Amino acid sequence: MSSERLVIRGGKRLVGEVSICGGKNAALAVIPAALLTNDVCTIENLPDIDDIDVLSQMLAYIGAKVTITGRSMTIDPSGVDKSEVPADLASRIRGSSYFLGALLGRCGHSYVPLPGGCNIGQRKMDQHFKGFNQLGAVVKEYEDAVEVESDMLVGTEIYLDMPSVGATVNILLAAVTAKGDTIISNAGKEPHIVDLANMLNAMGARIRGAGTNVIRIKGVEKLHGCTYMIIPDQIETGTLMIAAAATGGDITIHGAIPVHMEALTAKLFEMGVRVYEGDDMIRVVSGGYHRAVNIETLPYPGFPTDLQQPMAALLTCAHGTSTINETIFENRHQHIAQLVRMGADADVNGRIATIRGVEKLHGAQIVATDLRAGAAMIVAALMADGISEIENVHYIDRGYEHIEDKLRSLGAQIERIIV
Repeated sequence: MSSERLVIRGGKRLVGEVSICGGKNAALAVIPAALLTNDVCTIENLPDIDDIDVLSQMLAYIGAKVTITGRSMTIDPSGVDKSEVPADLASRIRGSSYFLGALLGRCGHSYVPLPGGCNIGQRKMDQHFKGFNQLGAVVKEYEDAVEVESDMLVGTEIYLDMPSVGATVNILLAAVTAKGDTIISNAGKEPHIVDLANMLNAMGARIRGAGTNVIRIKGVEKLHGCTYMIIPDQIETGTLMIAAAATGGDITIHGAIPVHMEALTAKLFEMGVRVYEGDDMIRVVSGGYHRAVNIETLPYPGFPTDLQQPMAALLTCAHGTSTINETIFENRHQHIAQLVRMGADADVNGRIATIRGVEKLHGAQIVATDLRAGAAMIVAALMADGISEIENVHYIDRGYEHIEDKLRSLGAQIERIIV
């Protein structure tokens, strides 16, 4: 069976302009929301990535009619006749878990095999189940699936033990048509949670407070269709910002939301990188000399766990010793071993990676161990002397739209080959 690789000749400075696509994480939350009505919904600005294709297959399986035209997906859910999702699709993406809340809200029942995605550590669903239980649903956990059902969902006050993004999304999906009011305290504040709330409000929901730690939902009897454009991808933006710094480059990113990038921008400033912002653009300029920094991943608006891996690649050649404390996922330092193969001086002790800056990385045969680790490999290969070949490109394709085309437009020497 053939596989694909990315081949990168490093040492090329990234220069030019590039545009950001729609957000992967926003799309994963917004698309299932269309199941909460029988009317047609059109979602615009979708990224052309593998996860969106899997979601469209899941929708078709349960009976929705899905039409994709360019970056728009039109969903007609009036024919939905199933409340369970097939295991072969659920196992491919983490976003399949959002069908629990969406189908529960629509049908009063949902059965979803345990979701897949990248192996970056345990992503427990206890806060999801707590929310469903408090809304009046019964949760049954099987060895490889979850079933949730309720005759009637009733609004309530829910306190999350941690600001779980996934639990916040699932509770929102289930609570918008519940009877009465729901309050989610210690809610996730990520931009894609705000995007989901905006989509639901466009469908007739009554949600206030998204983006803060208290979200208030007034249950409505029914929702209607809408046309909605999702926000740009925060993590693609950050990855390109890091790649520009890593290559001593000068790139302007269009279609970005600078406020979403504040935690990364602050760290780049600390390293000596210049960042300029406009209404919907970010320019990153680097002279190539970077100071070491310490990073701790935190829920939004803290430093995103999805960007610590690309940042690790940048820090391999920073002057001094950097540490990355990964507080979200316990298995998200697998990429460090790959960076060491390229000449990095780094090690991992539990959740903390220590990176001592070296003068240069060198090209190597390396592996993407998960989606964002794949982004780290790309950044490292762009920095390195010589040629690198990155295996497991399918991970990268889950979350980055035509990444080699965008980088090539900025001057990178990168190509995709089939082996």
